[in-house]
Amino acid sequence: MRALVVRKDGDEKPVAAVEEITADDLPAGEVTVDVEFSTVNYKDGLCIGPGGGLVRNYPHVPGIDFAGTVASSDDDRYAPGDKVVLTGWRVGEAHWGGYAEQARVKADWLVPLPEGLTTRQAMAVGTAGFTAMLAVMALEDHGLGPGQGPVLVTGAAGGVGSVATAILAAKGYEVAGVTGRPETAEYLKSLGATQIVAREEMAETVKRPLESETWSGCVDAVGGAMLARVLGQMKYGASVAAVGLAGGAGLPATVIPFLLRGVNLLGIDSVMQPYENRMRAWKELAAHLPMDKLEAMIQPATLKDLPALGRDILKGQVKGRVVVDVRA
Repeated sequence: MRALVVRKDGDEKPVAAVEEITADDLPAGEVTVDVEFSTVNYKDGLCIGPGGGLVRNYPHVPGIDFAGTVASSDDDRYAPGDKVVLTGWRVGEAHWGGYAEQARVKADWLVPLPEGLTTRQAMAVGTAGFTAMLAVMALEDHGLGPGQGPVLVTGAAGGVGSVATAILAAKGYEVAGVTGRPETAEYLKSLGATQIVAREEMAETVKRPLESETWSGCVDAVGGAMLARVLGQMKYGASVAAVGLAGGAGLPATVIPFLLRGVNLLGIDSVMQPYENRMRAWKELAAHLPMDKLEAMIQPATLKDLPALGRDILKGQVKGRVVVDVRA
């Protein structure tokens, strides 16, 4: 079978290339899956790129997401022919992932493909869309509802932001999308954004810890100084779901928004989510993510495209959702 294999010799930089491997090369696990589609996330870029990123042992097959059909199973929960999805659990980082025509993993890491989704659509969602859904769920669990005012989405043209924008718009929210790429404005409007906010506006440093109450909620994929600025613009009692750190891991903020406006900062982890919450998120995605909007986000790719895409996503140059057909 074909796989994207990352190899590293001594102190040399890692190199990724498409190679032939066999089933005997796959790691241990209860379920073997014929992979149909995968995708590209920021973590994948770290694993593919010359920096090596998150990989500790070589050779390595990246790909933190995949969807496909069970080929064999030693676990009663899955049988040959079942359609399954995997995101998270450090697959593609510490464990071989989905950039191969087959993957072998623990049964606990899989979920059944939600009714109403194809394996291709599931990978158009991937970890990015799954994370976006978890963020929206968290905001609504903390009181967000349509009609309360605009919801801000930072990094809106990226993977998480694109899906969050489409979901929120479909659920009746007014969505403001932050982007540093003016050419993506029409794309964001096509997903349902009613307001486009230039990144420069949100990145501007201000000395006031509180500004006008503007946003009823926020899905933040940027972090850093932008998140600090957003916290001071939230309405009383509103929440920010933090999902990324493209703008840096530091948070140069004060506690004043939390103390004087009761703002909530909600951390969103997609890697170690329990099974029940995974199933809830996937069912919500199948119910509320418009499939025509999802299709508009898709950038098709094959295994041989991955080294270049890994570099592009680290530079913030990937728009929407990459869907990798590992069989092509």
